[in-house]
Amino acid sequence: MSGVVPPTRMNQQVFKMKKKAAESGHRLLKKKADALKVKFRDYAKAIADTKSSMASDSSSAFFSLTQAEYAAGNFKQKVSEGSMTARIRVGAGIDNVAGVKLPVFTYFETGAATDNASLGLVGGGKKIQVVREKYTNLLQNLIKLASLQTSFVTLDEAMKITNRRVNALENVTIPKIQAVLDYIDRELDELEREDFTRLKLVQGKKEAAIEEERKEKEAEYAANVAKGVSVTKESDADITAEYDAGDDADVVF
Repeated sequence: MSGVVPPTRMNQQVFKMKKKAAESGHRLLKKKADALKVKFRDYAKAIADTKSSMASDSSSAFFSLTQAEYAAGNFKQKVSEGSMTARIRVGAGIDNVAGVKLPVFTYFETGAATDNASLGLVGGGKKIQVVREKYTNLLQNLIKLASLQTSFVTLDEAMKITNRRVNALENVTIPKIQAVLDYIDRELDELEREDFTRLKLVQGKKEAAIEEERKEKEAEYAANVAKGVSVTKESDADITAEYDAGDDADVVF
């Protein structure tokens, strides 16, 4: 990559901006990964607590069903003959965690009338009511667990993607950009040294030419003096300094 990029000042500025953007993105993704990790641990803890409570809730619900069947007889047939209108439904929502949309399931009652309200009039009505309450509580826990598990899986996948991006920026993209910048800096330094050396050579040649010209003039002057030829030595003084521009009359055209 560094061999393709021309080592110019413009490319140096471009890659500096790229490095700055990559470092900024790396910081933001790192913060996002940390936030997802905290939420991930919270979900894992909530799932463990819900599963541990469901073990006792499910055993209690099934045991209460056995007690109700013993007290009121086998009432499952009467329940299945009802209208079977749902009193409880599951609502779906979205929870946004650091830009990651997590599905959330909620429990809500439809307000429908309870079927088979006459169950247990002969006997066992209290036990049937206990069964209804325990199974309602168990259903709430099941919906909560389903929401937690689904969000947990989605969050785990988002964490993997975010961590891959963080590692790619940290170990691939930023080092490549830095390598290009180092290459450009080396080449520009080398060009500056070459320009400095070239200027020194040009300046040295000019000074040598001036010195040689001065020596030739001095030799010529000495030869003319030796021959008795009257020669006025050239002066470096400005001849126009002897004249005053204010002494000249204005010229009218």
